[in-house]
Amino acid sequence: MSEIKKIKKPIVDEMNVFEDKFKTSLKTRVPLLDKIMHYIIKRKGKQMRPMFVFLTAKLFGSTKESAYTAASLIELLHTATLVHDDVIDEANFRRGVFSINALWKNKISVLVGDFLLSRGLLLAVEKEEFNLLKIVSKAVKEMSEGELLQIEKTRKLNITEEIYFEIIRKKTATLISACCESGAASAKTSEKNIELMRIFGEKVGLAFQIKDDLFDYTQNPLIGKPTGLDIREKKMTLPLIFTLNKVEKKEKDFIINTIKNDSKNSKKVQQIINLVKENKGLEFAENKMIDLYNEAIELLSDFEENDAKQSLIQLVNYVIKRKR
Repeated sequence: MSEIKKIKKPIVDEMNVFEDKFKTSLKTRVPLLDKIMHYIIKRKGKQMRPMFVFLTAKLFGSTKESAYTAASLIELLHTATLVHDDVIDEANFRRGVFSINALWKNKISVLVGDFLLSRGLLLAVEKEEFNLLKIVSKAVKEMSEGELLQIEKTRKLNITEEIYFEIIRKKTATLISACCESGAASAKTSEKNIELMRIFGEKVGLAFQIKDDLFDYTQNPLIGKPTGLDIREKKMTLPLIFTLNKVEKKEKDFIINTIKNDSKNSKKVQQIINLVKENKGLEFAENKMIDLYNEAIELLSDFEENDAKQSLIQLVNYVIKRKR
């Protein structure tokens, strides 16, 4: 049994019902849009975000209809942001298959993203789940702010560790946080527990993004060496920020000048990767990720033992140990 299948065990029924509800929410009478929705369903990923919703809900008892609304709402809005991200990044692939913009161009992709966003908002209104709508709308707002903050800071390359954490909190952690917060809210648990799960999700989301940062410096099995993609795209990640604060002025100038003016030069990018490794930038980032993992797990310690809690811990383990 795969690791994901083991994690899903306590919520396998919920995930099956969710898939049907999610497919129904994507139905449309516009043939082109319907074709694209089928394509989106077909290329679905691991569905980690709905898993966070259902496992959190089951941590506090049985799964209510609200949890299905929360999971569908989050998956709709998450998919919308991915479609828009691919347009912004001019990316032709998503999870190894063609992106929407690669197949149907940017104009249609933007409209598809808008459709998904509005469908999610309407779903919450139709079900009168205004609290869930508030939680998830706040997450979408923060994700947009995080992207714009990153673009602004990337232009000047003046990202401190504090700004980096602000960017990834908004960009990545806020949606996982919304999964856990809305899962807890759907179970009608106490405000204290809902807030604890919001913080739990935020810590997991921060660890998730640091893990992504580390992939850029580890060997890619397809090409046999690190990709250095973040460096090429002028993204300032935690291993690089730590290294810039540690190296001598000459090396710092070399790194900044390469990122600003010569980030497509494979040889220079490899030199930056080597500098990050030599100055223990990867160890620093990994230790931060492990600290966040420990803090997240500690937040679960007061809750009753059940299958959902064990799977939630396994899911957090998976987040920081995944291979891609």
